[in-house]
Amino acid sequence: MSRRMRDLLTEGLGELRYEPIGKRIRAVLDGRTVVDTRRAVLVWEPRRIVPSYAVPAGDLSAELLPAGTAGTDAADGAGARMPDLFARPVLDPSVPFTVHSAEGREADLRAGGHERRGAGFHPADPALDGFVVLDFRAFDAWYEEDERNVAHPRDPFHRIDVLAASRHVRVELDGEVLAESSRPTLLFETLLPTRYYLPPEDVLAELAPSSARTWCAYKGQASYWSASAGDRVLPDIGWSYQQPLHDAVHIRGLIAFFNERLDIVVDGERAERPLTPWSPRPDA
Repeated sequence: MSRRMRDLLTEGLGELRYEPIGKRIRAVLDGRTVVDTRRAVLVWEPRRIVPSYAVPAGDLSAELLPAGTAGTDAADGAGARMPDLFARPVLDPSVPFTVHSAEGREADLRAGGHERRGAGFHPADPALDGFVVLDFRAFDAWYEEDERNVAHPRDPFHRIDVLAASRHVRVELDGEVLAESSRPTLLFETLLPTRYYLPPEDVLAELAPSSARTWCAYKGQASYWSASAGDRVLPDIGWSYQQPLHDAVHIRGLIAFFNERLDIVVDGERAERPLTPWSPRPDA
């Protein structure tokens, strides 16, 4: 009996997972390297969709202070619905590191006279004995070998493909056309909906730059655009990468819109709006 690969990738989402990596991993805090290891592993707590670095406690030149015990119910009220991936809400990167879904012990981290509360976590799992999982955002910079890493650790089972296309793409809201192009660039990303990046000159709606910024480990820093549609303003409805990372250089300066909030019509076929962490919240 054949199996869909997506099902194989996601069937373990409810479990604590780990994967050793062969990279040298370093972290900087207050101008000092406090992590330098070749023995790091990636750790995904149950329902987490991006990994964290875990390092041997001996490779961390900072003090770990016991902060309490975490239980498997700590994350029950958190997460976003992605029914194509998992029956329960998944913990996307917006859910803080301190929300734990695995048994273990929390730890505060002290280095250079500064304390980062809840920045460490000791999973109660024999395979990870002696390791501490670290909050990526609690440090000033991370490096894989000599390359700066952003947003979160890169997942070896996650990738992006960027392809030029000649499909006809139309972006609409309630029948009003916001953008239309026959020269899109398509970005395919593991377990996420296809994104359609369009030349700015093919955008018909009036756009205004936003102050919002986000980071992606695979694409870099995204800047956002608000669009005017009739008498409505759609805040942060599109985004672009002005200085993308090397895997995404072909989307430089192009504009994508949220499939979750607008109607995307491709070659005359209207796509169903996907459910992802970027979908409108039910109470919004």
